[in-house]
Amino acid sequence: MPKQIKPLQPPDSIHLEAAEGWLELGNEVEAFEELECITPQMRVHPDVLKLRWQIYAKEKKWEACVDIARAITKLAPSRPFGWIHLAFSLHELKRTKEAKEVLLPVVDKFPKEFLMRYNLACYECQLGNLKESKAWLEKTFELAGKNEVKLMALNDKDLEPLWRKIGEI
Repeated sequence: MPKQIKPLQPPDSIHLEAAEGWLELGNEVEAFEELECITPQMRVHPDVLKLRWQIYAKEKKWEACVDIARAITKLAPSRPFGWIHLAFSLHELKRTKEAKEVLLPVVDKFPKEFLMRYNLACYECQLGNLKESKAWLEKTFELAGKNEVKLMALNDKDLEPLWRKIGEI
């Protein structure tokens, strides 16, 4: 696939939209069937893979999610989705150290992507690195707004060891 990823064209784009609709309705089976209607060579398009990742994530098929997200990082390294979701998939597989190692080398390439920093805060917290976790959370607050992220953080079990300190940030 060329560096500049071209958008899907009809009828593939129509199948992708239909799959998105089915997924929003909570019907992963129909969403998956719609993706199967996409031209075989376009099934590796990053937008198709992104939706396929979402389907597998709903089904908690994390090993497949790792493979899909890794493919996205290779096909579209300038898109944050692949990196974020590769790390998230690894974390769900209890491979949190690897998840952190996926994001650390690329986080600075996405200076406005608060979710990378938030996830790094979660991973550091789960690894017992509370000081580093707090620092990532502070960066997240700077990017996304303190009040919005604070509510999210206070409901996130991954950050539970920091809950008492979040009020001080």
